[in-house]
Amino acid sequence: MNVFYEESGDFKVAAIMSETDATLQVEDARGKRSKIKAQDVRIRFDKIALADFMPQAAALAEELDLDFIWEVAGGEEFGFLDLSREYFSASPSTLEQAAMVMRLHGNPMYFYRKGKGRYKAAPEENLRAAKAGQEKKAREAALMAEWQAELLAGHVPEALKSHIKTLLHRPDKNTIEWKALAAAADVAQKSPLRLLDSCGAIPDVEAWLLDGFLAEYFPKGTGFPAIELPPAPTDLPDAGVRAFSIDDAATTEIDDALSVTPLADGNTRVGIHIAAPTLGVAAGSTMENVVLARLSTVYFPGDKITMLPDAVVESFTLAEGRDCPAVSLYVTVTPEFEIVASESRLDRVHIAANLRHHDLDPVFNEETVALPDGGPDYPWKTELLYLHRFAIALEKARGKHDPNRVERPDYSFAIEPDAAGVRRVRIYPRKRGSPMDKLVAELMILCNSTWGKQLADARIPAIYRAQAMGRVKMTTTPSPHVGLGVAQYSWASSPLRRAADFINQQQLLAMLSGEPPRYAQRDPMLFAALRDFDTTYNAYAEFQGRMERYWCLRWLEQQGVQEAQATVVKEDLVRFDGLPLMLRIAGLPELARGTPLKLQLIRTDYLDLALECRLLEAGEPTAVVDEEEELLEAAELEAEVAVAEGDAPPAPAVA
Repeated sequence: MNVFYEESGDFKVAAIMSETDATLQVEDARGKRSKIKAQDVRIRFDKIALADFMPQAAALAEELDLDFIWEVAGGEEFGFLDLSREYFSASPSTLEQAAMVMRLHGNPMYFYRKGKGRYKAAPEENLRAAKAGQEKKAREAALMAEWQAELLAGHVPEALKSHIKTLLHRPDKNTIEWKALAAAADVAQKSPLRLLDSCGAIPDVEAWLLDGFLAEYFPKGTGFPAIELPPAPTDLPDAGVRAFSIDDAATTEIDDALSVTPLADGNTRVGIHIAAPTLGVAAGSTMENVVLARLSTVYFPGDKITMLPDAVVESFTLAEGRDCPAVSLYVTVTPEFEIVASESRLDRVHIAANLRHHDLDPVFNEETVALPDGGPDYPWKTELLYLHRFAIALEKARGKHDPNRVERPDYSFAIEPDAAGVRRVRIYPRKRGSPMDKLVAELMILCNSTWGKQLADARIPAIYRAQAMGRVKMTTTPSPHVGLGVAQYSWASSPLRRAADFINQQQLLAMLSGEPPRYAQRDPMLFAALRDFDTTYNAYAEFQGRMERYWCLRWLEQQGVQEAQATVVKEDLVRFDGLPLMLRIAGLPELARGTPLKLQLIRTDYLDLALECRLLEAGEPTAVVDEEEELLEAAELEAEVAVAEGDAPPAPAVA
C-alpha cells in the first residue's frame, strides 16, 4: 500500500513499510525511509507506481477550472474529498482526489487552509482584490523584465530616468525600479552603481558626489525658512577703535576683526572683535533652530553652503565702513609683548577695512617682515607688523615656536569654466605659516583660550576642544589642549560659520550681561548639540576632502599628467608632490616612510576616487616627521587659520 501525504507544505508519495495508529514508516521511490504522522496522510493507493503518481496527479490538477471550483465550493468550510465528489463523481479516483487537493492547496488566493485537508473558499471581494494584485504583479514583472533588458543593453529606461538620483543615493529597495536595477546588476555581475554608470546615468561625477551629500545631509534642500532678524541693539558702547579684518577675497562671512591702540603708558591694547549674530536670538527661535540643524557652513572647491542665510550674514558680518556689534576681547600688552590685563565686553566697533590676501601677500610676507623697515609702505603696515611680532611672542609662550620648521604648503582651488563651458580647476599652493596665517591663528587661539578660561571661571558651561594622549575630542569640560599648548580651548571666534562658536557666544553674552546662560550646567541639550556638531562637522570635512580629491584627479587628467612624483607616507599610502592629494596605491611593495616614488598613472576611477598606478622608480628615503603627530599638532592651528580666513576646515585628501 502507498500513501499520498503532506510534509512541510509539500505533497509526497511513498510506500508503507509499517504503521501504528499514530505513525507510519515509509520508503519513497529512491529508497529513502522516513517516519511520518498518520494525520498527514491524505490518500492511500496501490494500483499506480510511486514514480508515476505525482506527475499524473499534477497534470490533472492543472486541468481543473479554478473559478468553477471556487463557485462550486460555496461559502462553508469543506474537505477536499467532498469537493472531489461534487466535481468529478460520487467515487473519485485516487488521482482525482490528489489532483483536487493539490489544486486547492496550491491556490491560497482562492482557498484558505482551515485544517488537515480542509479548506474554505475566499470571499468574493477578497478574491477580486487578490486577482487585481496578481495582475499588478504580472504587469510589474513584465515591466521589470523590459527595464532589465534595456539596462543590460547599456541604456537607461525612460521610466527610470526620473528615479536616477533616488536609485543612486537613497534607493527604496521595495520599489520595482530598484528590483529591476538590482536584478540587471546581478546578471551583469556589477554593482548597481557601476551598471548605471555604464549606461551613462552619471555624466557628471562632481554633481553625483554633491547630490549624494545633499541627499544625506540636506534632504529638504539647502534653502532657509523665513527668519525674522533680531533687532539691532542701539545702546552698545562705542569701542573707540578702528578695526580691520584679514580674509580671502571670496569671504562673505567675516567673523573677526583686529585693532591696535597705543596707550599713554607705553603699553598697547590689542582688540579681537568677533561678530555677534547671537544678539537678540531667543531660545527656540527659528534662527537658533537653523543653526542647530545646519551646525556649520559646508565648504568645498568652487562653492559653499552657509550655516546662516545671506540676509543674516549681511546683517552681522564685519563689513568695511560699518559700525558693527561685536563681542570683543581686549588685552593690554607691554613693549616686551607680555599680556598684563584682559577684558571682554560687548560693544560697537567701527570696521575701517576688510583686507584681502591677494593685496597683502605681495607686501606682508616672510621676506618683508624680516627687513628692518618692514618693506614698502602699505595700508595698516604698522598694525600688521606689530601684531606679527605679538603673534610670535604668543607662539613662544605656547611652546610651539620653531623658526626652522619646514611647513608643508596649503592649497587653494579655483573652479572656472573654459570657453566651451567645461569646468576646469586651478590648484595653487599657499605657504603655511606665513605672517598672515600666524597672525590670525595666534590671535584666534588667544581669544578662544581666554574666553574658555573666563567661562570656566564663571562656572558657565561651554563647548571645548581638548587633546591628550594624541587624541582630539570635544567636551563640555575645560581641559588642556596639548597640541596647542593651552590649558583650555573653546571655539568662539566664528559664530557665523560654526554652531559650537554660536553656542559659546550665547554663553559669553550671558556672562557679560549677568543673565542666566542659555545652557545650564549638565544641560542635556548642550550635550546633544555637542554630539551633533562633532558628528556633522566631521562629515562636512569628509565631504570637502572627497571633493578636493575629485578635483585633484581632474587636474591630473586636465594637465595630461602621465607620470607623477610622490612620497610614501605609510605602507601603501602616498602623498603626491605639488598637490593636496594622498591616495592608497594598490600593489605597492613595502617601502620605508619618506621614500620618493615615480609613478605611472594608468587609469582614474572617479567613482571610487582612486588611481591605478605602476611604480616606475623608488629612491632613497628622506627624513620625515611623524605624520600622525604632525597632523595632530597642526590640526587646530590650521582650523583657526582656515575658518578665520573664510576657507574650508582642513581635511586631508586620503582615500
